[in-house]
Amino acid sequence: MIKQFLNDPKLLLNAVGEGIYGFDLSGNAVFVNPAAERMTGWKADELLGKKIHQYHHHSHADGTPYPADECQIYCTMFDGKRREIKNEVFWRKDGSSFAVEYTSTPVYRNDELIGAVAVFRDISAQQRTQNELHNALAQVKHLSEQLKDENSYLIAELNEDWQDSGLVGQSHIFQTMLEQIKLVSETDSTVLILGENGTGKELVARNLHRLSKRNNQAFIKVNCAAFTPSLLESELFGHEKGAFTGASERRKGRFELADKGTLFLDEIAELPLEAQSKLLRVLQEQEFERVGGSTTLKVNIRVIAATNRDLWQMVQKGSFRIDLYYRLNVFPITVPALKDRKEDIPYLCTNLITQLNKRLGKQLSGLSKKAISQLQAYDWPGNIRELQNVLEREAILSKHQVLKLTQPLTLKDQHPINPALTLDEAQKQHIISVLDLSHWQISGDKGAAAKLGLPESTLRSKMRKLGIIPIRNNT
Repeated sequence: MIKQFLNDPKLLLNAVGEGIYGFDLSGNAVFVNPAAERMTGWKADELLGKKIHQYHHHSHADGTPYPADECQIYCTMFDGKRREIKNEVFWRKDGSSFAVEYTSTPVYRNDELIGAVAVFRDISAQQRTQNELHNALAQVKHLSEQLKDENSYLIAELNEDWQDSGLVGQSHIFQTMLEQIKLVSETDSTVLILGENGTGKELVARNLHRLSKRNNQAFIKVNCAAFTPSLLESELFGHEKGAFTGASERRKGRFELADKGTLFLDEIAELPLEAQSKLLRVLQEQEFERVGGSTTLKVNIRVIAATNRDLWQMVQKGSFRIDLYYRLNVFPITVPALKDRKEDIPYLCTNLITQLNKRLGKQLSGLSKKAISQLQAYDWPGNIRELQNVLEREAILSKHQVLKLTQPLTLKDQHPINPALTLDEAQKQHIISVLDLSHWQISGDKGAAAKLGLPESTLRSKMRKLGIIPIRNNT
């Protein structure tokens, strides 16, 4: 009995897990097995005797019509050729679709074509797994490329000279700047940092990033003056392989590396006009294309720019776009020159000496009072960067824990000695200059005596001898 059942072709076809449709030469369904019913939701009695292409195969995956005369199952009925089809969908009764692989096989009787059989299976789960694997591999590749790019960038950063000192100081002008940094760091607003060379504009930018909600993402720096106009665009936007001579591989630009983080454009005034227009588009649309590419890339970045030049004057001369100027100048922050915050020099020196101890393997404890007075009497055209260089030179030369200045601080365009002055006249002029700097305060840490490295009594004696009359309220 069991052998008889197993010889029943219909019983066997009903038992298989793949869906099976049988068709006559007119395209009408003559057989639908239970697996096909389960997968499509269409019952056999709803399809038998009908041209079922319109039920289960009427559209492509994207919803576009799939004409019956292009149906690969029907084509088999016309030409008698077997076909294996992938990347198509069948449609369920509820209107949903599922990915299928199917074979369309001709059926012959006495060498005469009488119909066709379609055997199909649902590959949705397999396709999802493949897509997930593909996406995972793409993500791994993306992260690998990003890590490679970021590592290259970080190595370049670490090889640079040591960075500016920390944001330290107690002067009113400096504290006002710190308040501005705290306020704007909580936003994504574009910031334009203004100030002379060496004042610490990059340090301000880094602290804006550190205090922002993007602090766990990348801080990417671009020195717009460090590249030729042709290379700058590639640095900013990246390039595709073969985009220009020497572009042997695709490379991400700084905008792409800064995605979700902060991009710092130093020396923004040096940006060529052509690059200015492309930068404006990125700021407005948050999208760009790599050099040599046509794919539009979207980014989410916070832009901070810095310059030591008068951008508005450049706008009036036509060398800087006015629309870009207004886009960058959302929240300007001016970093004060060191000559305007000389009372901060002791704090800066403490911070710098700590860095020098680490960098040079020294155990310096600080500066002598006379050295601090000398530093405060100087106008520092090179600002904090010049102060760093002076302290580093003295630290290298010093054999003591307390630094002293071994070389005079003199501006290149000034002559410290006027041959027309007598010694007393030169002394008198210098003492009056230091008294003016000290607001005519003689005693105390901030007084002229400390700045000159003299006991208070000695300074008063010299003042009497040279005919310098103190301002009574400040002595």
